[in-house]
Amino acid sequence: MKRLAAALSISAALAAFANPANAIETVRVGWCAKTVSSAAAPFAIATKMGWFEKAGIKVELVPLPGSTDCVKAVATKDVDVSLPSVEPLAIIRPQGVKAKIFYTAYQGNIYGIVVPADSKVQKFTDLKGKRIGVTSMASAGVIIARALASINGIDPDRDITIVVAGEAGQTAALVNSGQLDALSQFDTQYALTENAGAKLRRLDDANKAIAHYPANGFVVLEDTLAKKRAQMVALGKGYAMGEVYAFANPEAAIRILWEVFPQTKATGKDEATALKNDLITLKARMENWKLSAGGVTKWGENNVSNYDAYIDFLVKNGVVKQKVPAADLVTNDLIADINKFDESEIQKLAKNYK
Repeated sequence: MKRLAAALSISAALAAFANPANAIETVRVGWCAKTVSSAAAPFAIATKMGWFEKAGIKVELVPLPGSTDCVKAVATKDVDVSLPSVEPLAIIRPQGVKAKIFYTAYQGNIYGIVVPADSKVQKFTDLKGKRIGVTSMASAGVIIARALASINGIDPDRDITIVVAGEAGQTAALVNSGQLDALSQFDTQYALTENAGAKLRRLDDANKAIAHYPANGFVVLEDTLAKKRAQMVALGKGYAMGEVYAFANPEAAIRILWEVFPQTKATGKDEATALKNDLITLKARMENWKLSAGGVTKWGENNVSNYDAYIDFLVKNGVVKQKVPAADLVTNDLIADINKFDESEIQKLAKNYK
């Protein structure tokens, strides 16, 4: 009996070793654009520094056409979590999709309207009868363009034409050839488009209407959040630490991005130019990472009143058909755990990067 007990004990130990409790779990994250850009630096940094691995996860970015597809992919469980803007979630939540944002990544609204720099268009009402380019019809840029049309007394179904412009180089070519009158895209896409040779000008009257509203955040099904809370905390914490690192040393953030996601490094450019262009793109997004942009004090914190105000704006302008309380769309339950790290240590690590 003793020999049998010993054998069973050894077998159990070997089984535990083969299937450790801290085995790495892959978390599939929907990235709501077809191209992974320098805005993905926080994921790269957390991967390179081993923060995700130490917490028991490996993050796999899954490029998708836009925020609408990102929310649908979470609903169908094709991805565990995604990083869309809130509008598609507000639209789909009343249809029975129980999902929430547990981390606001972009505290300021990344969307807005731009026109070619030499355009005669000076205000949004000048776009009546014009063509507005979006990255895809699944992008929240479609929703934003329609809402801004409505608020400016323009019929979004009849008075503007929304067309797919693609991303970066394709968009730049369409702008430069005069095939588009405006763009309804977002901060990093505008930087990429300008890097590709187009000159753009922000349409300030339109953008002021939405600038203070929150943009993208980590969306997950409520049942997934309940089952995988530790993994979601690890994702949010690693991302937050990556943001702090990028603020402290943007150039290091880009170089780490190139190492972890080599497809993000531009080809056909010398390294100095590629670095300069990617820094422009990264810094465009960093403006909307700032906690002050959302009036919050913790990384990922969801400003519930800001979300409520934005949903009211979307309902008023016919984009969202029914009011969804912000409390049904966001949760701050993970924020305290996500923020359990020393920012000064991360900053020191970033500044010592070689």
